[in-house]
Amino acid sequence: MAFISGESDGVAFLVSAGLVYEAIAKACSSPQTTELNADARAPTLMKWVNIGTVEGLALVGIAAYIDRHRPAAFIAGGVIAAAVTYVEYLHARSSGLKSGGAPTENWRR
Repeated sequence: MAFISGESDGVAFLVSAGLVYEAIAKACSSPQTTELNADARAPTLMKWVNIGTVEGLALVGIAAYIDRHRPAAFIAGGVIAAAVTYVEYLHARSSGLKSGGAPTENWRR
């Protein structure tokens, strides 16, 4: 890739991607939980996916600003991780709402 120019860029890319995955995981459960409990909790689950995505990308932006030698690697890792994870959650929500299966939680709205 033209925007990644050295061996340290690979580390920056992986750290950036891992950070976004961790921020989203911290903010919510998992795509599987979202799918299983979408009928009751889809709006709340997606709210936290959105918050985690913004949080993760903000941290990536800060890292890219601080490390001026490889900002593209930080941004690429963060954006790719955010996009992949967000699509996974959208798919989980959609599948869960369509399936109508039994949730893993028993609580009332």
